[in-house]
This record gives sequence, structure tokens and C-alpha cells, in this order.
Amino acid sequence: MPALMSARLHTTPPGSSAALAFRPSSASTARPLAQRPRCQQQQEREPWQPTQPTQQSQQPQQLAEEVWWHRHRRPLAATLAALAAVTPLLLGLPIDVADARAVLTAEERNTIGLFQRSRPSVVYITSLTTRRDAFTLNMLEIPQGEGSGFVYDKNGHIVTNYHVIRGASDVLITLAGGKGQPAKVVGYDEDKDVAVLQIDMKEMDGPLVPLPLGTSSDLEVGQKVFAIGNPFGLDHTLTTGVISGTGREINSGNTGRPIQDVIQTDAAINPGNSGGPLLDSGGAMIGINTAIYSQSGNSAGVGFAIPVDVVKSSVEQIITFGKVVRPIMGISFAPDQSKQLGVNGVLVLNARDGGPASKAGIKGSTRDEYGRLVLGDIILAIDGTRINSASDLYRILDKCSVGDKLDVEVLRADSKEHVVITLEASA
Repeated sequence: MPALMSARLHTTPPGSSAALAFRPSSASTARPLAQRPRCQQQQEREPWQPTQPTQQSQQPQQLAEEVWWHRHRRPLAATLAALAAVTPLLLGLPIDVADARAVLTAEERNTIGLFQRSRPSVVYITSLTTRRDAFTLNMLEIPQGEGSGFVYDKNGHIVTNYHVIRGASDVLITLAGGKGQPAKVVGYDEDKDVAVLQIDMKEMDGPLVPLPLGTSSDLEVGQKVFAIGNPFGLDHTLTTGVISGTGREINSGNTGRPIQDVIQTDAAINPGNSGGPLLDSGGAMIGINTAIYSQSGNSAGVGFAIPVDVVKSSVEQIITFGKVVRPIMGISFAPDQSKQLGVNGVLVLNARDGGPASKAGIKGSTRDEYGRLVLGDIILAIDGTRINSASDLYRILDKCSVGDKLDVEVLRADSKEHVVITLEASA
């Protein structure tokens, strides 16, 4: 028998001086079981074995169960903590309460300072919707969704994801101090999933603290980042990680248009983090946390943030014009169909009458008198840059302005042609 099991538990007859006694086994005292008194053999007990889980036992799956699971194991944690606290006393070691703070590393102090500086700039957003009560027929405002946002300027502008407030009848902003404030929707950019809200500064007790804006053009993989938000309604939660990748692409959940140069991070992002800032180690905002890649819906270490350079472009237009104006070609297309034809490019399905492409002579797809599909132009290049997919086309348009002229190379039937398209503003 192993050394850890060398002690056997014995019971003593009634009336003895001890109810329980441990008899350590050793080479000098151990003797075979057959040589022990008969009464003692009958009082032997099998070594204790833990109860095996039944087939119905399951691991905690939901968040509430996980919290419960940890809570019911607190006695063990408390016991260990008590032992750790008592050990210096038993060993006669000096105890200095200030030592707990003195052991913080420079990195920890930087993180604490970053959070304390940034916390006043991060807000909790509740989107409300109206529904009619089935019994009283009164219109009621009920929470529709929750998310995060950050203070953009001292004029009361708050920036968040569009999907956080999409479909809301009213929006409530909760500041770091806990004060709730109604906000109006200034405007939004569905394509980039950005929305701008504004609160009435006359109702504020003091000035707002805008979050410093950085740049996303020079980010490096491995760079440390910090996410602040309200996951699962837990306000002002800080998580840390690194930039796992740059130049990623995700589709807007609102329009399906690709959002490019997205930041990938392993900082924990969960439901409720949407719209919150992603910060660099200097506390500057470099992105808006907007999506996660997960089969369960919770953080799996693959989160995505819209780069701040994209955010600033959309926000400034929304504040100035109330909407985002983008240059357009006036076409609808089907990139997948051109690939099926073995051609790298973008197949034009329709060139809107009176639009920029139609004025330039771009031809869309049609059907002949027999109902057969007649393919339209296939865009191969713009200003000498190859167009292999819709993503390539959008990448060029995002860098253009209204009024720019583009040299567009198209494949028409079996020949290549060049047309010049003057971009116009979106409606």
C-alpha cells in the first residue's frame, strides 16, 4: 500500500477512552492481518473511496451555473486563503500591509492607470423598444438590447456600433458615475456598423471626458491591447490581450458590405462588449469591438474590432451631415457568378439608369427573347489595379471621393474595353 494510504482508521469499543484512533503502519509495528485479534479484524473498514458521478451528472454549461459552481466551492478557497494568511504568523515573519501594493509590477501599474483614465469615457448603452401591453393595451418601453460606447467629444457625442441601437425607439446612456441619460440618434453608417448618439449637455453635472483617438495604420501583431465594455451587463469590465492579426475582413451584419482592415484580437469580447473601445497600451482608442468568431456565442479568443481610421471617417461625416455620403458607381453585381465562369472579376448585373456606370456605357446582364441569360460587362481592373472580387472593388471605392474619375477595364463578350466612370454621391 502507498505511503499516503499507510494510516488505517479503527473504531474502539464503546466505553473506551477514545472513539477514533489512527494507527500508523510502519515496518516495526505492521503485522499480517491473520495475526491480529479476531475482534479487530471485524472492525476493519474498507479504505474510503470518493462517490463516483452518476450518468446524469453534467458539467455546468450556462453562465449562471458556472457562477453557482464557483460560489459553492468558496469554502475551499477561503480555507486556502486563511492558511496563506496564517503562515507568516506561524513562521514568525514580519507582515507589512503596504507590501501588497508594493509588489505591483510596472506593467500592472500601467494597466491600472490606463483603466482609471479611460473608465470615465466608457458608457453603458441600453436600447429600448415600445410594445403594447396585452392586458392594459398601454404602450410600454422595454429593453431591447445592451452594449457599450465611448465619449467622442465634449459636445456630448457618443460612438457605438449601429447594431447596438438598430430598431430602438429610445436609447439610454449610463455614464461611469451611474447616471442615466436619454440620448438621440444623430446618424449611423450601416455599411461600417457605426452609430453616433448625443446626450444633452445641459443635463450633465460636469464636462465629459473624451477618449483619446489613436491610429490603426501602423498596428503590429503582438501589440498589447485592452478592451473595456459591459459584457453580460457587467459594467466597465477590463480584458487584455494582443493584436492577433491585422487586415482582416468581416461583413457588416446590416448590409453585407465588407468591412476591411479589421483588427483581430484575443482580448475577451462577449455580448455587451459591442461598441466599446479597444485601446493600445497608451490608452488611445484604436478600434471599436464589434464581433466575435464563436460557435457558442461567447468569447473564443477570436474577436474583431473596426479600425479607428474607418470609425473617424464615418463619425465626422455623421456629425457634419447627419449621414455618410459615399462615392458610388451605380451598379449591382454578382462576384460569385464571374468565378463560376472562370473569370476573375466582378460581373455587372445591372447598371442603374442615369447612374455613373450607365452614363459611361457599362452594360448590365439581360435576357434574350428565349429567356436565356446574356452576361453583362465584367469589371477586370480599375486604374490598373486588378479586381478579383467584390472586396477589391469596395477597397478602391472606400479610398475615393465623390467626383473622382476611374479608368475601368471591362470584359465585354470576348473583348476588353476601357471606360471612364465619374463617381457620384450615394443617396
